[in-house]
Order: sequence, then C-alpha cells, then structure tokens
Amino acid sequence: MHEYSIVQSLLDSCEEYAQANDAINVTKVVVKIGVMSGVEPDLLQTAFNTFKEHTMCEEAEFVINIQPILIKCNACEQESTLSKNEYGCPICQGVDVDILDGEEMYLMQLELE
Repeated sequence: MHEYSIVQSLLDSCEEYAQANDAINVTKVVVKIGVMSGVEPDLLQTAFNTFKEHTMCEEAEFVINIQPILIKCNACEQESTLSKNEYGCPICQGVDVDILDGEEMYLMQLELE
C-alpha cells in the first residue's frame, strides 16, 4: 500500500509549511487526486486518519478532490473530460490524444492556525 508512504510525505510537507509560516496547527488539508494517479482515495483517507495522530495535522479536516482525465485530441484539437471507460476522443473518436490532467496527486491547499 503506497498510500501510507504518500501520507507520510504529505504530513511532512504540511508540517514544513506550517512551521515556515509560524502556525501551531493545520486545520484543513485539500488534495487533488487524478483518477489515473494510482492512488486509492479511500485508502488515502484511512492512512491520513491513522498517521495524523500526534502531528500538527491531528485535528485537520482532510478533503479529497477527484480529478477526471482531461485530454486534448491531436486530430480535432478539442479538449475533453473522459469517463473511466473512455480512452480516445469522444468528439472525433481519435486515439492520438495528450493527457492534460488526471494523472497526478497534488497538495492544493492548507489552512493553518
């Protein structure tokens, strides 16, 4: 389960930001998870709840925003959001596409106290 190592890194980053801004606690952590990131949101939530104890994030709300796959078709040059079962352009059915978003996980926002 790589979610545990991801959460440990996330908690370390939160504490670094909090200390750099003279905060005493982190009250909210917002992450964006792309559907193609390989990160399982439920496992990430469980890992965060488990490992946040005795950290600056102990009382923090953890918000996960799921990012669908965003592509740009190289044939028709249109941007589209894909469902999980699509792998080509839904407009022209082209398969030569560039993925613009939906493959990564990002720390989007921290609220500090």
